[in-house]
Amino acid sequence: MTGQHPVTVIGLGSMGTALAEAFVDAGHPTTVWNRTAAKAAPLVARGALHARTMNKAITASPLVITCLTSYEDTIDAMGPAAAALEGRALVALNSGSPAAARNMAEWAHGHGARYLDGAVKNVPSAVGAKDTLLYYGGDESVFTEFESTLRVLGGDTVHLGAEVDLAALYEMAVGSTLLPALVGFFQGAAAMQARGLTAASMVRYSAKWFEMISAILPGFAEEIDSGDYGKAASSVNLFHSSIAQDEEFAKEANLDTAWHKPFHDLLERAVEAGHGNHSISALTEVLKSRTA
Repeated sequence: MTGQHPVTVIGLGSMGTALAEAFVDAGHPTTVWNRTAAKAAPLVARGALHARTMNKAITASPLVITCLTSYEDTIDAMGPAAAALEGRALVALNSGSPAAARNMAEWAHGHGARYLDGAVKNVPSAVGAKDTLLYYGGDESVFTEFESTLRVLGGDTVHLGAEVDLAALYEMAVGSTLLPALVGFFQGAAAMQARGLTAASMVRYSAKWFEMISAILPGFAEEIDSGDYGKAASSVNLFHSSIAQDEEFAKEANLDTAWHKPFHDLLERAVEAGHGNHSISALTEVLKSRTA
């Protein structure tokens, strides 16, 4: 395929490899770099070019995409060749805080790069799918110029705004649901096995539960944004009353539910603050008022 933007992918972990594969498969001239050079071999076999040095990786393409573990790792890896970034578009797709994203942007701008910060909101195997979400914050001119190239990575590609830390902000805000949800599933799996049943037997029902949670999020968001928690479909008191049930269930299934304590403490504080009859979304107010 002709007329495709050349692109460089720096960092070939599972996600970086998936990004590079998507570009190669879409016909983009793709250069790759990784500290462990052997990781480039499968991509070279698919048609990618392997840059032996960071300087060659950066100068190979007008669009440089990094996918290292953190912003700090990215700066450390690119530092010796930072001068080569002058005039190039740099897109970071790694994890980190909004403050770290702002620091990365300042570093990139200091070396003359046009900077866009982003996040992939799915697993590596979903890269390239039509419904895979990626969002970006920062230089809109970079997004506009390379949007068709970036869309190769996922059909649901969004520019959040000019503030360079927006992708990191949304990444951490949205991602905060992941570990509690997974630990809840893992606890359920342990309970099923305690009864001689398989974790697989609950997957269908857990998926339905997550669908239900997804369906009620807009209503909760409206309550939070308006500050009106008075129409409670599920009240704080309802959740508070289930604490004893959680403890009874844990004892029966021989589960370690110490991870519940912060949630129970949050419910206790919400009741003490007068939110007992309010929607469970009023926990947002308690979380905002937490002092160090």
